[in-house]
Amino acid sequence: MIILRLDRVMADRKMSLNELSEKVGVANVNLSKLKTGKVSAVRFSTLNAICRVLHCQPGDILEYADDEEE
Repeated sequence: MIILRLDRVMADRKMSLNELSEKVGVANVNLSKLKTGKVSAVRFSTLNAICRVLHCQPGDILEYADDEEE
């Protein structure tokens, strides 16, 4: 399964959801769903914009965990 770590990266950068939403150009509600892991897909253009604004790599936001480990 894929675990989303956007909340951790945002906290490390001391960036609020509203600020990230403004800078990325994605609605607050959509980023909130991404932050809480309640999405089934992420557009590469959105991921690219998030990484650009947060100065991070996609691997900082997305993490793979084997389903069998849980």
